[in-house]
Amino acid sequence: MIRELEIAENGAKKAGQIIKMLLGKVRISEKGLNYNLVTEADTAAEKCIIDYIRTVYPEDGILGEETASNTKVEDNRVWIIDPLDGTTNFAHNIPHFSVSIAFAEKGIVRCGVVFNPMYDECFTAVAGGGAWCNGEPIRVSTVSTCSRSVIGTGIYYERGPIMLRTLDSIRKLLSANIQGIRRTGSAALDLCYVACGRFDGYFEYRLSVWDFAAGALIVREAGGTCTDTDGGERGLHSKGVFSNNGLIHEEMFGFAGWPDDDSAPVGPEA
Repeated sequence: MIRELEIAENGAKKAGQIIKMLLGKVRISEKGLNYNLVTEADTAAEKCIIDYIRTVYPEDGILGEETASNTKVEDNRVWIIDPLDGTTNFAHNIPHFSVSIAFAEKGIVRCGVVFNPMYDECFTAVAGGGAWCNGEPIRVSTVSTCSRSVIGTGIYYERGPIMLRTLDSIRKLLSANIQGIRRTGSAALDLCYVACGRFDGYFEYRLSVWDFAAGALIVREAGGTCTDTDGGERGLHSKGVFSNNGLIHEEMFGFAGWPDDDSAPVGPEA
């Protein structure tokens, strides 16, 4: 996977240069909802990545957030792309966003890259080969209790039951006297922050595959845990992400896990 990792890293950095150059200079559009945004940077970055991959692997499948495709995650060779993870941050000139690229074979992620162009941080991983940031190995934290942890989270665009459940889980975690909750606006970076020990855990109840495909591999290769929000191992078919250093998994799940059934409590009174 060395060649694929090199392509993913180069593609992410090329896209990152475009995004950084366009910060504060592009038109903002809405994808159906006034809080689901897309910008010219999203589309330009994705086109840059796809064009670059096509020069090397013209027959590979590509699954990108902004480009319609018949590609499935189970296909033989698939590139999974989020060209700008953190578009709302970008649209408001908040310098916290990333480019995420994963390469998968028959539904299994083989390598992944998450690049933060504003801080020039490039997180990478190869299945079975460890996780890295700018060429240095990274590991998850050694915090063993939620009361000593900082937990990241995200809230899906839906402003109903999923939002209420997220807020309820935040309440439960804060009531358990964790040291902090962070909602940064980029799921891919949140996962990388778990991988390098900045966060001790992270959860989000609804995500798309391009949001977590690379980051989940990076967490696992850094020694952490990454499952669906009900604790299940669904890989690229996960509906959300429940991730941590492995040491606080059971305790954190008691506060923020979401069983995959209709009885899951919703709302602040749950």
